Amino acid sequence: MGRSIGVKGVRTADFRLLTGAWITSLVGDGVRTVALPLYTAVSTRSPLAASAVAVAVVLPWLVVALPAGVLVDRWKPRLVVGTAHAFRAVVTGLLAWAVVADSASVAVLCAAGFVLTGAETFADSASQVLLVELSGPDDLEEANGRFVTAETLGMDLAGPLAASLLFWWHPAACFALDALTFVVAALFVIRLPEVDRPEHAAPGTLRSQLVEGAGTLFRIRGLRVLVLAVGVTAVCAAGVNAMLALYSINVLGLPEQFVPWLVVVMALGALVGARLSPRLAPRLGVAPVMVGALALLGVAFAVFGAVPLLPVAIGAVFFFGLASAGWNVLSATRRQRLTPKPLMGRVTSAYRVLAWGLSPIGAGLAGPLAAGTSLGTVYLVAGGVVVLTAVALARPLART
Repeated sequence: MGRSIGVKGVRTADFRLLTGAWITSLVGDGVRTVALPLYTAVSTRSPLAASAVAVAVVLPWLVVALPAGVLVDRWKPRLVVGTAHAFRAVVTGLLAWAVVADSASVAVLCAAGFVLTGAETFADSASQVLLVELSGPDDLEEANGRFVTAETLGMDLAGPLAASLLFWWHPAACFALDALTFVVAALFVIRLPEVDRPEHAAPGTLRSQLVEGAGTLFRIRGLRVLVLAVGVTAVCAAGVNAMLALYSINVLGLPEQFVPWLVVVMALGALVGARLSPRLAPRLGVAPVMVGALALLGVAFAVFGAVPLLPVAIGAVFFFGLASAGWNVLSATRRQRLTPKPLMGRVTSAYRVLAWGLSPIGAGLAGPLAAGTSLGTVYLVAGGVVVLTAVALARPLART
């Protein structure tokens, strides 16, 4: 039986434990995020294989996330996160073994990517509940800023750096490290206090709770606008990410071992964005900063594809990170404030389904589009769509 929550806030020992679990698991995620597409690219040299693995990685947000959110609202979030971390440790350990045995076919890579993201849908929704409960309402903006910072340091900086060092020693080492980080993260999580679920979250039928979570998104105007913005952007970003390794190697002429460094540059931009957006929002307004971040992201995508020069690409990637983090901090805070607390797990999962569940479309289209035109075309199309989305949603975002 776990202990109950005491004092809330981002400076408490409990929130530091949660942050430790985030950073540790996200380091492993960052290693795998780089190593899985890079291993696919190096071992197959096929845009279609790269696209297939990218689709498998994001598909659970479409087919698993909704029931995961319902179950998170029924279960103890600490137990959900700890179990998800332990399960992913086992799966990544098996993936490392498959790479060592030279049996990691495209089908195996797709299966591993799907299962790992499926478990992540549970951990993500439960972690959102823990974030809101442990930080308290007064520290919510800072809590989201710290989460994005932890995500950036772990997933986008430390993880890719480790992948860069380990991949060329042996790709399996990347997945073995991923497994270890999940074990350590689970040890942090089991030390967290229990979060009591509100009475309204008492189990009903699975169908009724699925409908309730999704219905809340469409009933609240501000959430509808956020879902539309994130959904379009996620489709474009999925296509961009699916082709990043191939574009870097084939077009920019970047040696394979240096591809992870582009993700590191992106992480540095994200660190700036995570700190900058909460400071700009009170001065310029939340909506203008959010719209500006979306527009900047689209321009950066387009420049990356239009000017295939390494110095320009490095600058564009920096702004990928800055704009994405700036948007993520403010949009997450707005979503959490608009969501009734008893529905946090369901609404978070429904939001992920509608925001990220469309990502397989972007990843799936990127390969054929690149094969039929060029790799740079993927970035030009994605950039144009994101800029148009920012312009179209500027007024709705200001009204919510």
